[in-house]
Amino acid sequence: MLNLSADVVDLTAALVDIPSESRHEQRIADEVEVALGACSHLSVTRFGNTVVARTQLGRDERVVLGGHLDTVPAADNLPHHIADGNLYGLGANDMKGGVAVALRCAYDLVAPSRDVTYVFYECEEIDDEANGLRLLAQAHPELIEADFAVLMEPSSAGVEAGCQGTLRAYVRTSGERSHSARSWLGSNAIHAAADILNRLNAYESRSPLIDGLQYREGLNAVGIEGGVATNVIPDACVVTVNYRYAPDRSPEQAHHHMQEVFDGYPIEIVDNSPGALPGLSHPAAAAFLAATGSQVRPKFGWTDVSRFSALGIPAVNFGPGDPSLAHTRGEYAADRAPAPV
Repeated sequence: MLNLSADVVDLTAALVDIPSESRHEQRIADEVEVALGACSHLSVTRFGNTVVARTQLGRDERVVLGGHLDTVPAADNLPHHIADGNLYGLGANDMKGGVAVALRCAYDLVAPSRDVTYVFYECEEIDDEANGLRLLAQAHPELIEADFAVLMEPSSAGVEAGCQGTLRAYVRTSGERSHSARSWLGSNAIHAAADILNRLNAYESRSPLIDGLQYREGLNAVGIEGGVATNVIPDACVVTVNYRYAPDRSPEQAHHHMQEVFDGYPIEIVDNSPGALPGLSHPAAAAFLAATGSQVRPKFGWTDVSRFSALGIPAVNFGPGDPSLAHTRGEYAADRAPAPV
């Protein structure tokens, strides 16, 4: 059984040593549920392999602390080990270090100034349809009603506000097949993709200022596929484009912008997830920023703060760990916080 009174580093190590690749979170969810269930000040609910624990103190405001229990597949990085003052192991950075912090908060904060909901959910690292937070919000939105949310994603213990939206699209070209020895009888669809790439090379990204934070958009080719055989002029080619758009744009506006950029080409939108505005003007958010004393940065990637934003709940990313280490073989969390200066 997890010991929630343990040092947060020891608790992180215990969590890391419970394998929990996406779709295989039952054991870790079982242990989290049992450990939280032993806290008399919390009301615990299980939904699939997502565990929700709530204080019921009748406070005027409620805050959510959330973190996902799953990891990407292992890369010879289990069990954990400690070296050079760091705790290495699968998920130590993304995001069992953050989960450990939230679990210690759940254990320690018996009478917080605001009611708190702790959400530990499954399947964040895979397709959106399986995301435990999405499924929970659909089935039991009342369990995550709140005035403010903190997602414990790695952010080097700095506040990263909101998040950018992400759109993925296929931009297609067509041609006519022929034998490559008689290429003049055909039309090469791969060559036709040059115009798409030229438009991307010439594209000038926006850098809008939102609530004092400067976001940076990006429009990039992330894949290209075409070809039939080495002796055939190809009649089809598809360029996969990823658009990271600032949260002042809606998914519909992002879609329309793609149509403008690639006017004349058929476009298939594969997925389109909205961003989240910073929402830092809410009193609970302002109090959180004052308490952390952290400099606020914009979140350039997409995270589940978008789900909270869609529910009208302002949210930030705030957790231990360097986000650049996420999903790497050598990911780690600091064994001990640095001494104050």
